[in-house]
Amino acid sequence: MRAYIIRRLLLMPITLIGITFVVFCLTRMVPGGPVERLLQEQAISAVSGDKALAVASGTSVSEADIERLEELFNLQEPVWLSYLQWLGIRRREVEIAKAEFAPDSDTAQITITSLSGHSAVINVRRDGKHPVYAPDPWFEDEGWRVRIESPRDRAMRWAERNGVEDEAQIQAQEKSPSCNRWRAVAFRKAYDGLLQGQLGRSYKYNESVAGMIMAHLPVSLYFGLLGVLVSYLISLPLGVSKALHHKSWYDSFTSLLIFIGYAIPGFALGAVLLVYLGARMEWFPLYGLTSPEFPSMSFAAQLKDLAMHTVLPLSCYVISSFAIVTMMMKNSLMEHLSADYMRTAVAKGVSFRRAVWKHAFRNSFIPLASTLGGVLAGVVGGSLLIERVFDIQGFGMLSFQALLDKDYSLIMGTVLLASVLIVVGNLLSDIFVAMIDPRVKFE
Repeated sequence: MRAYIIRRLLLMPITLIGITFVVFCLTRMVPGGPVERLLQEQAISAVSGDKALAVASGTSVSEADIERLEELFNLQEPVWLSYLQWLGIRRREVEIAKAEFAPDSDTAQITITSLSGHSAVINVRRDGKHPVYAPDPWFEDEGWRVRIESPRDRAMRWAERNGVEDEAQIQAQEKSPSCNRWRAVAFRKAYDGLLQGQLGRSYKYNESVAGMIMAHLPVSLYFGLLGVLVSYLISLPLGVSKALHHKSWYDSFTSLLIFIGYAIPGFALGAVLLVYLGARMEWFPLYGLTSPEFPSMSFAAQLKDLAMHTVLPLSCYVISSFAIVTMMMKNSLMEHLSADYMRTAVAKGVSFRRAVWKHAFRNSFIPLASTLGGVLAGVVGGSLLIERVFDIQGFGMLSFQALLDKDYSLIMGTVLLASVLIVVGNLLSDIFVAMIDPRVKFE
C-alpha cells in the first residue's frame, strides 16, 4: 500500500503538468484574449467617432498599454517558454522600466525602484545598439540589466502581434509616432512562477490570483461539505430502507420523489424557490450568503442569518444527488442481501438487522467509495448556475468569470486547483476502497 501511494504521488506532478500545459496552450490559441479585447474596444470607439467618449471610458488604447499586457502574460514569448516561466523553471522579466531617447539626443533617463524600495535614475547613453551606463552598486546585484530597442525592433514586435508580413506596412509602422524613437529598457529577471508560490495577478481585477481563490474558496467549501454531509446522511439510510422494503409502496413512493428531484435542474428549482419562498412569502433572503449588517449582529443572530441564507441554495445543491446516492446504495445492498455470507451469518444466530449493518452495508458502500474522488472536486467546484441564481460568490462563479474575461492568470489558477483536487480525490478513492474491501491489495 505504501509503495502504491508513493508511485501515485510521483505521478501526480506529471499529470498536473500535462493538464496545465494543455490549458495553457488553449488560452494562447483561443482568440479574444486581453490584447484582442483592448484592440476590439479601440476599434469600436474609432467606428463610433466619439473620441471624447472613448477616452473617458478608457477604451483608447496605446501601444504602451498593449505592450504592458503582453509583458504581464509573457505573450511576446513562445508558448513553451512562457509555460516554463509560469511554472517557475525559467526566469522571466518581473520588473520593466522604459524611457525613449529624444530625437536629438543619445541619452535617456530611466527611473527604477530597487528591492529595498528607494528610487534611482539611471542615465543610459546609446552607442549604436549597445547601452552605456554607470549603475549604482545595487543595480547589477539585484539582477537589473539594460537593453536598447530600435524603431525596427518595435515595429517588428507590432508586426508579429498583428500578423503583418508586408514589408511596406512594417516600414510605415517603424516611422509612426508609436515606434519611431529609440528606447532604453531596464529590466530585472527572476524566477516568479508556481514553484515560487506565485500564480500571478488578475488583469481584470488587478488582484493576486491566490488571494482571489482563497477569498472565494470558503464559500464553495461551506456549501460543498454541507451538501455532501446532508446528502449522505439522508441517502444512505434511505437506500438501505428501500432495499429492505423492495417493491413495497414505500419503495415506489420514495423512488418517485427522488427521481422527480433528480429531473429538476438545481438552478430552475432555485429560481422557483426565490420567487415563491423568497419574494412572495418573504420567508428566506433573496441573495448572498449573509446580510449586509451581518458583522454587527450578535453570535446567535449571525447563526440564524447564515442558516436562513443557506436553506434555499443548499436545497438546490443536494436535490439531484439524492437519486444517485440512494439508488446506488439500494442496488448494491440488494445484491449483497442475497449473498451466501449473509445467509451464513443469519444461520449462525446473528440478527438480520445486525447482519445488514455490520456486513452487507460495508460491502455495499464500496461502489460509493470509488466515487469520492469526484465528490471532492465537486465540493470545491460547486454549481455555477446555483451560485449565479443566488448571487453567491463561490469558486464556481470565479472560474466562470475568469473564462468570460479571458483572464489567463485566473484561468490557470482555478484549473490548477480543480486538477489537484481531482487527482488527490482519485487517490483517496483508491485508499477508501482498500480500507473498506479487504480483498483489494495495492502491492
